[in-house]
Amino acid sequence: MSLNKSEKQTVVADVAAQVARSQTLALAEYRGLTVAHLDVLRKQAREKGVYLHVLKNTLARRAVAGTPFEVASESMVGPLIYGFSEDAVAAAKVISDFAKGNDKLIVKAGAYAGKILTADGVKALASIPTKEVLLAQLLGLMQSPISRMARVLAAIAEKRAEPAPAPVEAAAEAPAAVEAPVADAPAAEAAAPAA
Repeated sequence: MSLNKSEKQTVVADVAAQVARSQTLALAEYRGLTVAHLDVLRKQAREKGVYLHVLKNTLARRAVAGTPFEVASESMVGPLIYGFSEDAVAAAKVISDFAKGNDKLIVKAGAYAGKILTADGVKALASIPTKEVLLAQLLGLMQSPISRMARVLAAIAEKRAEPAPAPVEAAAEAPAAVEAPVADAPAAEAAAPAA
């Protein structure tokens, strides 16, 4: 289906708006994928916040002209699906993960921070943990010294709260000493009235 001039301008404007918000571009050849496979890929992309679109390469080149993604223009050849993401690794991760399970999707190239990425570069970028995972790891590292110190302080407090062995033995002997005078008291009382 051919697009008229105004439709092409709309597509270019839409993609250019997405490019302006994105950090990463990942390109993959989708030749041989069924519609069902593409639907699954698009669903995964939406869940991860990735703008995934099949575009005419000439329109894609126009949309990235003058942006840091322009370096990937020479790689925009053949039937490609374009993934843009605000998260630095999301687009690369979605496309690379889907390509692992489906050999029809072939990672071709990408762009990040104004530099062209090869297929291996896109896969390497995809292997970086997500922002949420990195933040969780950082928080764990920051909490580690504090939690260790809290465990040490709790152990010291627990040790201080334990009764010493000597008072336990003295407490066991004290009731025996108390019982002896009580037992002698009635004998003393009995002896007193007789006198």
